[in-house]
Amino acid sequence: MRTNSIRIRAVASAAVAISLLAAAPTPGASAHPTPEHPGTGASCAPDASLLGFSDALDKTTFADTPVSGLSALAFARPGRALALVDNIGTTPARVYELGLKTDRRGVDVGVRDVHPLTRPDGTPYTGADFDGEGLVVERDGATILASSEREPTIRRFRLSDGREIASLPVPDRFHVAPAGEAAVNQTFEALTTTPDHRMLYAGMEGPLAADGRDAGGRGLQRILRYAGREGGAYTPTGQYAYRTDPNLGLVELVALGDEQFLAVERGFTTGVGNTVRVYRVSATGAPDVSAVPSLSTVTDSRAWLGKELLVDIADCPPSGATSKQPQPNPLLDNIEGAALGGQLPDGRRELYLISDDNGSATQTTRVYSLSVRLRSEVTLKDRALLSATAYQPGPISGTQLATNPVNGISAPFPGQPIPGFSAVIPAQPGDRSGKRLLAMPDNGFGAKDNSADFLLRAYEIEPNYHRQGVSIRGHISFRDPDHKVPFPIVNGETRDRLLTGADFDIESLARDARGNLWIGDEFGPYLINTDRTGKVLRAPIPLPDGGKSPQSPDLAPGETPNQPASGGFEAMAVSQDGWTLYPILEKAKTTDPDQRRRVVYEFDVRHGRYTGRTWSFRVDDPSLMVGDAAVLDGRRLLLIERDNEMGAKTQVKRLVVTDLDEAGADGYLPRRTVVDLMHIADPTGVSTPARPGEYGVGPLFSFPLQSVESVLPLGGDRVLVANDNNFPGNDGRIPGRADDTELIVIDVPGLR
Repeated sequence: MRTNSIRIRAVASAAVAISLLAAAPTPGASAHPTPEHPGTGASCAPDASLLGFSDALDKTTFADTPVSGLSALAFARPGRALALVDNIGTTPARVYELGLKTDRRGVDVGVRDVHPLTRPDGTPYTGADFDGEGLVVERDGATILASSEREPTIRRFRLSDGREIASLPVPDRFHVAPAGEAAVNQTFEALTTTPDHRMLYAGMEGPLAADGRDAGGRGLQRILRYAGREGGAYTPTGQYAYRTDPNLGLVELVALGDEQFLAVERGFTTGVGNTVRVYRVSATGAPDVSAVPSLSTVTDSRAWLGKELLVDIADCPPSGATSKQPQPNPLLDNIEGAALGGQLPDGRRELYLISDDNGSATQTTRVYSLSVRLRSEVTLKDRALLSATAYQPGPISGTQLATNPVNGISAPFPGQPIPGFSAVIPAQPGDRSGKRLLAMPDNGFGAKDNSADFLLRAYEIEPNYHRQGVSIRGHISFRDPDHKVPFPIVNGETRDRLLTGADFDIESLARDARGNLWIGDEFGPYLINTDRTGKVLRAPIPLPDGGKSPQSPDLAPGETPNQPASGGFEAMAVSQDGWTLYPILEKAKTTDPDQRRRVVYEFDVRHGRYTGRTWSFRVDDPSLMVGDAAVLDGRRLLLIERDNEMGAKTQVKRLVVTDLDEAGADGYLPRRTVVDLMHIADPTGVSTPARPGEYGVGPLFSFPLQSVESVLPLGGDRVLVANDNNFPGNDGRIPGRADDTELIVIDVPGLR
């Protein structure tokens, strides 16, 4: 049915009340452009800015119906959108036609028309039997697909008369109990199609009864995939596994094509307010979980869709917003709908969000406009492998290890193995090509008492990515001929005093402005300074705050260590000018009440001392470790955050960016995940053909190796990552076979 149209121009002044025809916004119901608009808007996150918002639709009426309960948003054409109403009482099920755009004055939104939705026989659906939640516009706005959460259903309606003309099949287990396993009001909240309309996706707001939530409160949800064509039939062809954040639900999806999505997650806590986060989501290489009875049994992280936070709406500036109930940020409300708008001059896209006020006096119908950067997927560019048994010249080693085979390899070893790399830097200062590298293993076999015959070295290596191999071009031997180390060492009575894995556990490496080397050790923890040939130049430098590990030679009799074993300087970055080091503790001190805290220290190379300045970086979970760090640019650091699992048990292997100039009021550094190392696209087949039993290769490439401990930014957006293979104990790639050392180069769009 058509009525007179209403257009409400939201203005910048909250004091201006506008009344046009039958619709009269309440005082203050206006648009709020951000101060920086036009342009990139007010920053909410590195890839998202708030352009403005409008409350112009809040508590208004149109054609004798309340403009309320708007749960989905979809564009019919530029400047014209449709908004679907959910189950507001017994009012007619309906879709509002909106004029919607963002200009210099903010968000311009107004109701243009309303389309009641009816059954095939023309009798109306109402809020009592239709709970509209997801919306797709077809055929230039002539038909729509709308999901109802009640049954659930996906129906096609003709907009000219609002009549239902088709219904899509829904697998039985997705029906609301007792007919199926779904919970009331927890079904098809999200609905989207790919740009070519060949694929349709319906996302569950909550988990099926058999799936549930995990111990951390994350929802184990399913997204149905349909194949078909616009205006025609769609048939279910598969299901994806999706994990929400703790206590949140999946309320919207936007398909971007190429198996990429935006996902909106939302939750509400009484007395606190809403949480709303938008994620970039990848289904590249994701398996079909249709046959999986319960997602609670799915432990392989590769089986879940990869996701990366785009924006948490709570991080946006309030920009003059007010809330009718407690909110972490007054800008927040019950956001349930999302739609991509036009292209912006800087290459970003408009993203519109809309909140559902549930017909409640304490909630607001609000339309948001954001500028978002939709980055391409992280892709695998190169991969090179160094055999686990690439023994190097030197004395027989591993004589203190048990002789029983481990992953098919028995000790002792005929020479010096390369047990992976704990640090990788350019072989020549300033070289970002990645062609020649200085790569350093750690103490050898993991402990003081079994590594006395392992010599501490850094190898000059040359990856051959074309042949996926690594050539060893020489090495540096770390040694103390000038007796700078003040405590006994294994080779203390020899002329060269070659250092061994019983003396230090070397984990991180940096080159200073003079060309000398600095090593982060875990036994002390210490900083060790050598010249470019590996000769120790001064006594090892302990932590400035008295931190000592159980292996520290400085422990007094009866003294209790306050740094856990293997928790020292696993990571160390160096400033671009080479005069400042940033060593980072891998684990929290045992005395730290915040076991998620990882301390970043500042060390002055010129004066050879700590400056006294520190920062706090918080990992996601106390069990996670900081595996390495490198300066990306300025004072931004690129860090490895990892768990201690390997193979299919791996959950967390990621690269995170932080900024030493952006510490919060609480002293903690910001963090942004830029790479999930378990979800890397391999469109050109760099990682294939797979070896027998090889895990984590193919269109979806993963780096499921236990000790991911080396990161090196290369030129542009390329990053090199390498592993310590804990020779011969790790078998994360091929079960029962000792892991090789792998060097991968990945392209991270927009990294810098």
